[in-house]
Amino acid sequence: MLKLSIIVPVYNEEETVALFYDAVQAVHAELTDVEYEYWFIDDGSADHTMDEVRKLQAKDAAVHYVTFARNFGKEAALYAGLKNATGDLVTVMDVDLQDPPALLPEMIAGVVSGEWDCIGTRRVSRDGESKIRTMFANTFYWLINKISPVEMVPGARDFRVMTRQMVDAILELGEYNRFSKGIFSWVGFKTKYLEYKNIERVAGTTSWSFWGLFRYAIEGIVTFSETPLMIASGLGAAMAGVATISMIFVIIRALINNTSVAGWASTISIVLFIGGVQLLVLGIIGRYIGNIYMEVKHRPIYVAREIK
Repeated sequence: MLKLSIIVPVYNEEETVALFYDAVQAVHAELTDVEYEYWFIDDGSADHTMDEVRKLQAKDAAVHYVTFARNFGKEAALYAGLKNATGDLVTVMDVDLQDPPALLPEMIAGVVSGEWDCIGTRRVSRDGESKIRTMFANTFYWLINKISPVEMVPGARDFRVMTRQMVDAILELGEYNRFSKGIFSWVGFKTKYLEYKNIERVAGTTSWSFWGLFRYAIEGIVTFSETPLMIASGLGAAMAGVATISMIFVIIRALINNTSVAGWASTISIVLFIGGVQLLVLGIIGRYIGNIYMEVKHRPIYVAREIK
C-alpha cells in the first residue's frame, strides 16, 4: 500500500486545524489503497494551535508534529516537513484549505501512473485578493522569469504531490536561504500543473502581510538570479562613464571660461545623482553578501523543541 505524507505548516491556526483534518479525511475515505500520515509543523505559534494538533494525535496515530523553538518561517517549516516525512509520496498543503483536498486523488493518480514525478497546482484567478497584491504577484512572476534561468510557473502553489526521489533531491539542497518555489523548479523532474480558481480561507486570518510577501519576493530574486548584480555592475560602469565625461567637460570649460560658481547647481546635482546610484549598487551587493554571511555561518535551518 502506498503511503502519502501530508506536510502542513501551521502558525497561529487554532481555528483551522480541525477543519483541515476533517476535510482531508473525507477525501482519504475515497482512497482506500493509500495510507496517510500527517506532519504538522508548528512555526512557533502563540495561540492554541498545538493543543488542537495534540487532540488530533490522541485520536489518530497517523498524526505527527514538529514544534519549533521559535518562529523560523514557512520555508523552514517546509524543510522540516520534508525531512521528517516517510511516505512514498509527499504533499505540502496549507492548513487554511486554500489548497483544495478534493484534488488529491487526481494528483496521486498522476504520479502513480509513472508519467509524472510531480503533480502541482496553480491558481488561475486571485478573486478575493486586493488588486495591488494581485498586481505585485503578477509582476513578480513576470520579472523572475525574465531574469532567472529557473522557470517559475505563475500562480504555482506549494501544494503538490511528489515522488520520494524528488523529495530526496530537494533535501540535498541544504541551503539556509530557501525559496521553495524556485527549489521545486530547480531540481527538475517531470511536473504537471492542475489549475483551479482562488479559494478563500476557511477561517482565521493570514499571517502574510504585504511587506512580508514583498521581502519573500526579494529573497526569491536574490536566491535564483544574479541579474541584480549585473545591473549593479552596469550602473557602476555607466556612472564611471558619466563622471569621466563630466570631468572632461569641467576641465575644458575652466580652460575656456573660468567661472566655477556658475556650475555649482549642476555639480551638486551630478554628485547627488552619482551618490544615489552608488548607494543603490551597494544595497544590491549588500543583499547578496548578507545571504553569503548567513550561509557560511552554517546555522541550522530550524531548531525543534519537540518532535512526536
